[in-house]
Amino acid sequence: MTESLTLLGIESSCDDTAAAVVRRRAGTTPEILSSVVEGQVALHADFGGVVPEIAARAHAERIDLCVERALADAGLRLTDLDGIAVTAGPGLIGGVLSGVMCAKGLAAATGLPLIGVNHLAGHALTPRLTDGIAYPYLMLLVSGGHCQFLRVDGPDDFTRLGGSIDDAPGEAFDKVAKVLGLPQPGGPAVQAEAAMGDAKRFALPRPLLDRPGCDMSFSGLKTAVLRQRDALIAEHGGLRRQDRADLCAGFQRAVADVLFEKSRRALAAHPVDAFAVAGGVAANTEIRARLTALCNDVGVKFLAPPLALCTDNAAMIAWAGIEQLATRGPDGLDLSARPRWPLDRTSPALLGSGKKGAKA
Repeated sequence: MTESLTLLGIESSCDDTAAAVVRRRAGTTPEILSSVVEGQVALHADFGGVVPEIAARAHAERIDLCVERALADAGLRLTDLDGIAVTAGPGLIGGVLSGVMCAKGLAAATGLPLIGVNHLAGHALTPRLTDGIAYPYLMLLVSGGHCQFLRVDGPDDFTRLGGSIDDAPGEAFDKVAKVLGLPQPGGPAVQAEAAMGDAKRFALPRPLLDRPGCDMSFSGLKTAVLRQRDALIAEHGGLRRQDRADLCAGFQRAVADVLFEKSRRALAAHPVDAFAVAGGVAANTEIRARLTALCNDVGVKFLAPPLALCTDNAAMIAWAGIEQLATRGPDGLDLSARPRWPLDRTSPALLGSGKKGAKA
C-alpha cells in the first residue's frame, strides 16, 4: 500500500454537483478533508422531478466552483493531490459529461492520474470509507435510480444477487409523493407524512414476496397507492390530510417489508459477517430500523453510512478512486462518460439492454 494517497473526487451523475478531497494513510482511518455538495432541488421544483437539460447546465456552471471550494476547505492545491477520481457513469449523460470533462481538464493540466469511477461502486464501497470493514460483505444499494443486492469481494469485484425489475424505491417514493401532492424529493416528504399516519389502514401489496430469490418490484405498489387515492377522492370529493398520511405510512411500511424480507433471503443464501446499506433511501428511518433489527436477529453486523454520505456525494467517489487506483491503475484521457454501467458485468441485465448497453 502506498504510504499516503490524497484524491479529489468529482460527482455529477444526477442533480447534485459535488467535489471532495479524501486522504488515506497506511495504518490510519481514511480522512474526508472536505466535501462540497451543491443541490438543485429549487431548480427542478416546478417540474415534479429532475429535468436532465436543466441539471446538465447547472453542473456545467457549478462544478469548477465546487472543486475550488473543496480544495480550499481541505487547505490544499492541485499540486498536493495524488489523483483525480470522477463519476464516469451511470447517470444522466449531460451531468456525467460535465464531471468527466472537468476531471480530464484538470488531469491534463497537472499530469495527475485520472480514475473513472462507477457511481454505484462509490455507494457500494462507502462502508469501507466510514467503517473500514473487510471484504467480503453484502450491500443493499437502494436509491432513486437503483436497487440491488451486491456481494462485494473487492474494489472492482461485485456480484449482483438480485434487484428491482422496474422502479427503484427512491423513484417510487418520488412518484407517490407527486400523486399525493407532496413536494420533491419524495423520500423525506413521504416519511414526514407517514409519521402521522396509520400504516395498517390500507391493504397495499408486497410485490414478489410470493416468489423465491432477491428480485424486487415497486411499480405495482406505486400504482396501488394511485388507485387507492382515486377511490378516496371519489368517495370524499377530495383527499383528506389523514388519508394522505395513512397512504404514506402504508406505502412506506410496504417498501420496508419488501426490503426486510429480501434482505433476509440474501443473508441466508450468502452468509457474511457484515451487511451494509447505502443510497438515498438508506436515510429512511423506518427502513434503517427494520434492517438493523434483522441483522441483530441473525447475528450480522449492520452498517449504514452517515446521512450525508447516503445521498450523492464526491467523498465516496474519491474513496472508490483510492481503492481502485491500487488494483487497476489510472484511466487515459480517452475516458468515456457512460449513461449505463452495471457493476456486475456477467449477470444478465435486470432491465434489459439497448444500444447504450445494459441498463442495470
